Amino acid sequence: MVGAHVGPDHPLDAAADIGADCVQIFLSDPQGWERPPPRDDASQLRSSPVPVYVHAPYLINVCSPRNNVRYGSRKILQQTCEAAADVGARAVIVHGGHADDDVAEGVGRWVRTLQMLESAVPVFIENTAGGTNAVARRFDALARLWEGVSSTDTSFEVGFCFDTCHAHAAGEELSAAVERVLSIVGRIALLHANDSRDPPGTGADRHANLGQGKIGPETLSAMIGSAGPPVVVETPGGVDELRTDIDFVRAALAG
Repeated sequence: MVGAHVGPDHPLDAAADIGADCVQIFLSDPQGWERPPPRDDASQLRSSPVPVYVHAPYLINVCSPRNNVRYGSRKILQQTCEAAADVGARAVIVHGGHADDDVAEGVGRWVRTLQMLESAVPVFIENTAGGTNAVARRFDALARLWEGVSSTDTSFEVGFCFDTCHAHAAGEELSAAVERVLSIVGRIALLHANDSRDPPGTGADRHANLGQGKIGPETLSAMIGSAGPPVVVETPGGVDELRTDIDFVRAALAG
């Protein structure tokens, strides 16, 4: 199953245009705190054979020691999960976030968030490109986060979404990155296949089309093949560019 992040309007039409098996969308402003509004096409999305993934707003940071940020993040994450269930989403993807004080404190806040969260859909925590004391940027911090996550009793699945551009931006060695991640989380629930416009280790989250950035086509292809589907590309451009990137992923999966 290979797809792409598309605009929130008419995502099923977009999937057909680019030849995608699945799509990922935002249900609200990715840079805002507003509750996702009801969708007129909710019934159509629920009944569609095309799976829909929902990306939570970027501002969510449940690791923050600042009460207003943490409480606001938990609130919009809860609202996003409710809206995702209404459209029959396959999962909600949310960035791991960062703690201004200490990674261990951030892990504890994630555990508390999961204990409080009610969701009818799985929640996939995604590795991030940058951030001081980020809980899912470097793999050593991810291991600490996953130890806490794995020991938390929830009524919904908690999985891991691996972003190739973010791992590159974090400065991780990519030749065995997928294997290292799998040794920590056990299973990659969703792969975000993205190239990077910037050199490794910069912390810059600027995506490029596959094989056109700084990661390199051979490295990207190997990572996609090792991780396996489902895969979503979050790359720039229009229909032609997304079609090309989806074809790149399918070729990598075919080996």
